Amino acid sequence: MENTNLKKAEKGVWFSISAYIFLSAIKLAAGYIGNSDALRADGFNNLTDVIASVTVLIGIKIAQKPADENHRYGHSRAETISSLLASFIMFSVGFQVVIDSIKTYFSPSDSRPDLYTAFVALFCSIVMYFVYRYNRKLSKELESKALFAAAQDNRSDALVSMGAVIGIIGAYFGFVILDTIIATLVGFIICYTAFGIFKETVYDLTDGFDTKKLNEIEYVIKNTPGVTFVKDIKARVSGNQTTVDAIVFVKSNLSVIESHHISDNIEQRLKDKLQIEQVHIHVEPN
Repeated sequence: MENTNLKKAEKGVWFSISAYIFLSAIKLAAGYIGNSDALRADGFNNLTDVIASVTVLIGIKIAQKPADENHRYGHSRAETISSLLASFIMFSVGFQVVIDSIKTYFSPSDSRPDLYTAFVALFCSIVMYFVYRYNRKLSKELESKALFAAAQDNRSDALVSMGAVIGIIGAYFGFVILDTIIATLVGFIICYTAFGIFKETVYDLTDGFDTKKLNEIEYVIKNTPGVTFVKDIKARVSGNQTTVDAIVFVKSNLSVIESHHISDNIEQRLKDKLQIEQVHIHVEPN
């Protein structure tokens, strides 16, 4: 990813951090004043999310560093690693939500929360949903997996707050069990989302690559004028940066300059058609 795109992704993460700090302050204050355990727990959850967002932010910042002697391919994989760490934090939060809800089931509280805390939770859920939509849209535009992970975290938090709304209303009218059921479901949703991010980041870190995309790359290469056959092709992802390595056959009577021109043409076509800039072509005579 170009530094300009990484800077834009950075703004999206800062947006998440600002929202989390603002919403956690509102939830904690309203939760203590309005006697709502669910809203207080949601507020502490948002404080934890600040840590996850900071992890993603650090990963994006490291990914902007240029290649050096020890990192000849650059530092773009730091973005993927930050997504992996964010998935661990998300899973721990989701697991804790499940555990806390089970504890609440066996040790229910007799106190009723003030009804206005449900409206506070609803407001926070709506705000976080719009933060999710913004970061999701930006992550797709920039093809930033770290920002996409942050967006999934935003969505999970919107669900947690909506669960708090239902739980608070249920507790207010005496249906404490409703709070437990909703909280448990929300916890499992967060864990499932975290597992999806974990699975995708591990796939990238182990150099997995989508076969359909690889076929698209091969199609562009083999239809480049001068290429007679594609002998071998590989691709991998670092952050949102795709690297392609290919061995192609050209006519044996071509000069070195002509063969080099074909190689340059392949690189330019992949850049123009598929936005791939890291291309290594090895030319062999046919």
